[in-house]
Amino acid sequence: MFDSLRARLWLSYALVVFTALSVVAIFIVIYLVQNPLVYRQSFDKLRKTQAAILQKERIQQILAEDSRIHQFAKDQAVRILYYSNQNDLLFDTQMGTAPAIPFPGKRLVRRTIPFVRDSNGTVWLYSGEKLADGSYLMVATQRPRVSILNIFADDILPSILWGGLAGLVLSMVAAFAISGSVANPLQRIVSSTRDLPNVEVNLFTPEGPQEVRSLTRAFNSMVRRVQNSQKSQRDFVANVSHELRTPLTSIQGFSQAILDGTATSHSELRQAAQVIHSESTRMYRLVLDLLDLAKLDGGIADLTMVPVDMSDLLRAAREKFLPQAKTAGVEILLDVPPGLPGILADGERIAQVFTNLIDNAVKFTPPRGKISVRAVPSADSLIVMVADTGKGISEEIQSRIFDRFYQADSARGGGEGHGTGLGLSIAKEIVLAHGGRITVRSQPKKGTCFEVALPLRQNSRDSSTART
Repeated sequence: MFDSLRARLWLSYALVVFTALSVVAIFIVIYLVQNPLVYRQSFDKLRKTQAAILQKERIQQILAEDSRIHQFAKDQAVRILYYSNQNDLLFDTQMGTAPAIPFPGKRLVRRTIPFVRDSNGTVWLYSGEKLADGSYLMVATQRPRVSILNIFADDILPSILWGGLAGLVLSMVAAFAISGSVANPLQRIVSSTRDLPNVEVNLFTPEGPQEVRSLTRAFNSMVRRVQNSQKSQRDFVANVSHELRTPLTSIQGFSQAILDGTATSHSELRQAAQVIHSESTRMYRLVLDLLDLAKLDGGIADLTMVPVDMSDLLRAAREKFLPQAKTAGVEILLDVPPGLPGILADGERIAQVFTNLIDNAVKFTPPRGKISVRAVPSADSLIVMVADTGKGISEEIQSRIFDRFYQADSARGGGEGHGTGLGLSIAKEIVLAHGGRITVRSQPKKGTCFEVALPLRQNSRDSSTART
């Protein structure tokens, strides 16, 4: 019954309210037991009787009139006592018929409900007043016998029961609403979690307490990541299927032509063999790229971290593409300041990053265009920029440029090369594996600039340790 969060919250609120009401009731009962209403009524009566006596001009003369004072005490159901200024008992309306009451001392004139015990231990409530000559007048009555049941029945039980019941009902209604504000959002999250990842789940508006709102925002973030991951997986499968279907179809077709004898001449056989070799090479490169990307994704890539001289690495990358750039009519400029700080990295992997970036720049830069490779040290990283003067990339495509299998040929026009669409994805994962970042800035018709920031040697050592 109390397995659900809402029921437990509701029960917790109920216990808290019940405990609070019980504590209040206990304190009230303790107060009434120590100072019940009937005691206060008796004490008020004693004070009034005492005031009536004090109105007389000569107390001693009134007290001397035994018949009158005894009748007055009997009518009022009180005991009247008179003490000298030496605290000696001079007069008692019940002298000889009731145990003597000793002089209570300083307690005589206190303002709470005072009591004193006679020689037999009987408790008397009293009210006393010190007179002008130093004597004392005291009016007393036996303490009424009051049981706890009477206190509850007469004084407080109805109030406690009705007030407590009303408070409990109102608090239960409030507790039900409060527990619902916590439990309902959680229940919706639980229901949606069961539907993931088979059903498209809508995001929730954060509501309820701060912790529940934080959980809801975290859940929404998780849903976005799961949905993006599912979309990436679907795109990945579709792209892989597409990338493999074309070479497999070509290989199957030309191999079938050889087997069927359709290709008989030397040139036809050579063309079929060339196509089969080209497409199988492309498939091999695709598989290697996929394996490489999977290792980088999983953080299990074998990175050999050594000090790397970025000046030599960038210079070698430029020289590698000089023949290709010359054929395309493109100029590659290198701007590396002297004394460039080194980094701790896997040299081959970092070279792969800039090889990919320069290769793309050469492919997508029109003739008479320029490509600049520039290195700039900063406080905690080394920034390398590879910029071209091509047609640029639109803002919509920039958000997808690092997606797997995404190819921006239509957006960047120019080159005829056809890659696997994994180069920039691999480059990004390599940079991330080194604790760096890679970004792209581009404007249509104004060119594109890829910026790679790699931690300097003391920083890259820490970041690389976690990714190797």
